[in-house]
Amino acid sequence: MWVFVWLLLAWLGSWGCAGRLVAPAQAWAGIREGQGPTLLRARRSWVWNQFFVIEEYAGPEPVLIGRLHSDVDRGEGRTKYLLTGEGAGTVFVIDEATGNIHVTKSLDREEKAQYVLLAQAVDRASNRPLEPPSEFIIKVQDINDNPPVFPLGPYHATVPEMSNVGTSVIQVTAQDADDPSYGNSAKLVYTVLDGLPFFSVDPQTGVVRTAIPNMDRETQEVFLVVIQAKDMGGHMGGLSGSTTVTVTLSDVNDNPPKFPQSLYQFSVVETAGPGALVGRLRAQDPDLGDNALMAYSILDGEGAETFSISTDAQGRDGLLTIRKPLDFESRRSYAFRVEATNTLIDPAYLRRGPFKDVASVRVVVQDAPEPPVFTHSTYHLAVPENSAPGTLVGRVSAMDLDSPASPIRYSILPHSDPERCFSIEPEDGTIRTSVPLDREARTWHNLTVLATELDSSAQASRVQVTIQTLDENDNAPQLAEPYDTFVCDTAAPGQLIQVVRALDRDEVGNSSYVSLSSPLGPDANFTVRDNRDGSASLLWPHRLVLPRREPYLVPIELRDWGQPALSSTATVTVSICRCKPDGSVASCRPEAQLSPAGLSTGALLAILACVGTLLALVVLFVALRRQKQEALMVLEEEDVRENIITYDDEGGGEEDTEAFDITALQNPDGAAPPASAPPARRDVLPRAQPPRQPRPPGPADVVQLLALRLREADEDPGVPPYDSVQVYGYEGRGSSCGSLSSLGSGSEAGGPSGPPEPLDDWGPLFHTLAELYGAKEPPAP
Repeated sequence: MWVFVWLLLAWLGSWGCAGRLVAPAQAWAGIREGQGPTLLRARRSWVWNQFFVIEEYAGPEPVLIGRLHSDVDRGEGRTKYLLTGEGAGTVFVIDEATGNIHVTKSLDREEKAQYVLLAQAVDRASNRPLEPPSEFIIKVQDINDNPPVFPLGPYHATVPEMSNVGTSVIQVTAQDADDPSYGNSAKLVYTVLDGLPFFSVDPQTGVVRTAIPNMDRETQEVFLVVIQAKDMGGHMGGLSGSTTVTVTLSDVNDNPPKFPQSLYQFSVVETAGPGALVGRLRAQDPDLGDNALMAYSILDGEGAETFSISTDAQGRDGLLTIRKPLDFESRRSYAFRVEATNTLIDPAYLRRGPFKDVASVRVVVQDAPEPPVFTHSTYHLAVPENSAPGTLVGRVSAMDLDSPASPIRYSILPHSDPERCFSIEPEDGTIRTSVPLDREARTWHNLTVLATELDSSAQASRVQVTIQTLDENDNAPQLAEPYDTFVCDTAAPGQLIQVVRALDRDEVGNSSYVSLSSPLGPDANFTVRDNRDGSASLLWPHRLVLPRREPYLVPIELRDWGQPALSSTATVTVSICRCKPDGSVASCRPEAQLSPAGLSTGALLAILACVGTLLALVVLFVALRRQKQEALMVLEEEDVRENIITYDDEGGGEEDTEAFDITALQNPDGAAPPASAPPARRDVLPRAQPPRQPRPPGPADVVQLLALRLREADEDPGVPPYDSVQVYGYEGRGSSCGSLSSLGSGSEAGGPSGPPEPLDDWGPLFHTLAELYGAKEPPAP
């Protein structure tokens, strides 16, 4: 009922607030008659205004929302009102007689807030406009029918732990589809439904803030806050909506590391080498990530010398390792302190205490069986060369640290002394020579001595023993190379012939000198001058030297400065040669020294190699031929086709009658008729000529002859019962000279006569050939 009253008041207010536009009847009449408009202005009799309709009205329909009326309407029923525009005829209808406007259905402002319509008054009879059309608006008046919503919810936010009160966390925003310009339908107020007393929200802006100080992530890390938005300014009757905000406390370095125990005990075997892991230490830190990274250090100097500690790859554990070798016999335990410190420290939380902690560590060294230990890591010994076998070289010594009184056995590894030059006493480690040593053959000997516990052969250790062979003067100097030189016969007295050098294999007294061994007579007084550097100069004699065929053999004596001094004699060959003016050699005496022309050794070897290659090829060829012949013989013996005969030559002639019947190749014109004989069948090759059919008279026809011979072979029962290959090779058909073959010729002489030519002497078979090639031309008239 109150809705209807409210609508009525709104409708009356619209009429009371309406502006009134007046248009003179004359002007409107002029417009109707097509005349130009006038500028006169008069009070208009059409009254209108914007109307209102409440959305979501669920009362009786249709609902009157306003009325249109014109002054020309005298109530006589001649005026008709028309309504056009948005929703006209469907949403809004008008009473043509009274001008009342009704709404036919419930409207939603959020769907459409207003409608623009056009009203007009016309004459009912003629539909002539009585008033010009006027536009007016019908607005849908809002009601609170939409609750607030959070389009971006739910929310997630992060805030550092230990934040101060009022620290902003996040801002939430709700939206209300109602009209914010009308009433309080869209006026929102935010409140916290769940999350107190940790968080609060600004009622107007929706900013969520911390409400208590020192929230600890280690106590509670995640909070679920429920925020409500309510319209109508938060008053009773308003609509509301809510969303959730998941707040996560991020970590800060507000907790120092703490060892869970004050003493750590570890044990390690003494044989563990440097770098071996002793144990792990972990200080607990409830912080996360970089805030929980720690560095470890050893506080005591004695422990730091023997052990070291480092942080693992994750930055949480301390790895305790050995720094230098341990010895159970010298020290059996170590005690020291280890400190754990945060690597990243936030100055804002220094008040929460020092970010480090200390724990004690005790490491017990365990005894382990150890091999013997030599008194020195390496041994360097020396012995003179040429010493007699059994000469003392030196001594090595080792002891068992676990049991110093335990005996040790020594030996030399065979691979380190393959020549067996040395021996060692198994009980005391004394090393002696086994054979005389030669420094010039080998200066250094590297031995490997093995020390083994007598009661435990598995416990053994090795040491390197280097033995140097000391030098003695036991090698006389020698010439560096054989010297064979020459000198021109025109050399001046005292001219340098050759510089000879001496070598001494010894280290002691290797400064050798050379001298002339003995004079060679008045004709060869050569001079040797010592250069004091291990060399000497051979000079030409000062006396005249007579020419001679043989070269001079100059003996040279070489001595060293050792104790005792050693010497040797060598010979230098000097040839006397004739030289050209430019100093090059023309010829040397004796001429016999010139090697005769001949083949060199390389050429002889090449010739012998070629001869050997040829012999090998010949032998290979003969072997291949023999193998081929053997293979053919095997094939002939195994071949079941006995009529196939292999010929290695050509043209067997008339005497070769074993392979096939040769009479088939004779000239058919000169062939004698076969003798009649009873046909007989044999399983071997026939030796007699088989009977043949008489040849038909007339010229010879090879085609008919071949057909005749084939029929005879097929019908003759005396032929062998196997296949026979027969060749018919008649030649000369169509030639005026006939056949040149002698197979069918007779023994009688006859034929055309001709001049006595050499061809006539060959017989009657060659008369035709003699006529063609041997006849003399008749004499010219």
